[in-house]
Amino acid sequence: MARTQRISACLWFDGKAQEAVQFYTSVFDDSKILRTSRYTEVGRETHGQTPGSVMTVEFELDGVPFTALNGGPQFKFNEAISLQVLCDTQAEIDRYWKSLGEGGDPKVQQCGWLKDRFGVSWQITPADLDELMSDSDSERAGRVMRALLEMKKLDIAALRRAHTGR
Repeated sequence: MARTQRISACLWFDGKAQEAVQFYTSVFDDSKILRTSRYTEVGRETHGQTPGSVMTVEFELDGVPFTALNGGPQFKFNEAISLQVLCDTQAEIDRYWKSLGEGGDPKVQQCGWLKDRFGVSWQITPADLDELMSDSDSERAGRVMRALLEMKKLDIAALRRAHTGR
């Protein structure tokens, strides 16, 4: 099998890898579950999992490869790592925000960031946000930052208005 991408993310879950992957592949177009592996008796003293239970699920979201691992309760997700979804339209932002945020932690929703019901952090952002924020005109970039800091879910039109000063 030819490798098309050399680096991919492995997401550690506590028994919910399969459920999470089914949810994520339902949210993103061009997504699919590729392969599921299961724990065996071998290594049970190390992994502590029930033989036959799901170990990993390989999947793609919008064509990007990921692996979900049922590793156990030792590690939890935090905001130090997030998955960024670049959106061309407000309708896309609204859709991903609603879908991914449902059942998540509303206390961490700010500046386009949210945490889903599995604890994974996402940034739902306009595709041109980096361009707006890195404008060589520091006043324009500053207005965008000010506007962004006041938002939970990002508003593309408001960010672009802030950039132009309207």
